[in-house]
Amino acid sequence: MENGRNAADAARVVARALVHAVVGGVALLAVVTVGSVLGPMVVLDLATPAMAAWWTVFTAVTVQGIPFLLLGTVVSAAIGAFVPERVFRRVLPKNPALAVPVAGAAGAVLPGCECASVPVADSLMRRGVAPAAALAFLLSAPAINPVVLVATSIAFPGDPAMVGARLVSSLATAVAMGWLWVRFGKEEWLPTVRRGGGAASGPGGWRGFRDGLQHDFLHAGGFLVLGAAAAATFNILVPRSVLDVFTGSPWLSVLLLAVLAVVLCVCSEADAFVAASLTGFSPTARLAFMVVGPMVDLKLIALQAGTFGRAFAVRFSSVTWVVAVVSSVLVGGWLL
Repeated sequence: MENGRNAADAARVVARALVHAVVGGVALLAVVTVGSVLGPMVVLDLATPAMAAWWTVFTAVTVQGIPFLLLGTVVSAAIGAFVPERVFRRVLPKNPALAVPVAGAAGAVLPGCECASVPVADSLMRRGVAPAAALAFLLSAPAINPVVLVATSIAFPGDPAMVGARLVSSLATAVAMGWLWVRFGKEEWLPTVRRGGGAASGPGGWRGFRDGLQHDFLHAGGFLVLGAAAAATFNILVPRSVLDVFTGSPWLSVLLLAVLAVVLCVCSEADAFVAASLTGFSPTARLAFMVVGPMVDLKLIALQAGTFGRAFAVRFSSVTWVVAVVSSVLVGGWLL
C-alpha cells in the first residue's frame, strides 16, 4: 500500500514538472512568435525600420534556441536526479587526459545545439565528472552530433569533404580545449559547487528532477534572451558594405566569418545553410564559421557566464575561439 502511494506521488510530481516545463516552453514560444509577427509592425509605427529588423532577428534567435534549451534542461535535471556519480566513474577513465577524448566523442550522441550543452555540462560537473571532460563534451555535442552532420551534408550536396572537415576540426577543437584545461585550468575559475559534485546534497528522485528542471530552464533562459539581444544589435549596427571589404582576402575572410559566427548566434542545426549561402567566401572561411559558431557565440557566452561565472566565460570563450580558428585553417587547408 505504501509503495503504491509513493509511486502515485512520484508520478504526480514528474507529471506536474513536465506539464509546467512543456506548457511554459510552448507559451513562451507562442508569445515570441506572435511578437515576431506583430512587433515589427508596432515598432514601424513607433520608430524606424531598423528597430523592426532588430526585433525580427531577436525573436528568430530566441525561437531557435528555446526548444533545445528545454531539451538540455530536461537532460540536465534527469542526470542530476537519477544518475549516480559511480556511473560516470565507471564510464570515463580516471585520468582526465584520457577522459577528454572519450567525452568529446560522446558529444556525437546528443542531438541538440549549444543551448542544450551548457546545462548538461554543468550537471555533469556537479555529478563528479572532471571539468576537462565536461567541457570537451560541452563543445563537441552541438558541433558533431548526427543532426548537425546531416544538415551539413544537405547544405553542401556533393561535397562530403566539408562534412568530414567539420567533424575533424570540431572534435579536434573540443579535445584540445579539454587538454588545455587539464594543463592550465584552475579550480577557482569555477563556482565551488562544480568542483566536487555538490549536487549530491540536493533532493533526488522526481522532486529533485522537478526542482532542477524549473531552476535550470528559468535561469538559462534569461541569458539566452540577453545573447539574442546582443546578436540583433550587431546585425543592425554593422552595414553590409563593411563586410564586403573582407571577402577579397583569404585570411581576413576567415577572421571575419569567425567573428560573425560569434555575433550572429545561428543554431548549430541551421548554420550550415547560412555558411552555404556565403558563396563569396572561401571554403575554409565557411568551415571556420561552422566550427566557431556552435562553440563560441554571444548567447553561449551569456549562458556560460550565468552558469559558470563571468571570469570563466571570458577566458574559456577567448581561448576556444583561437583554437577553433586555428583548427579550421589547418583542417581546411588539408581537406578542402
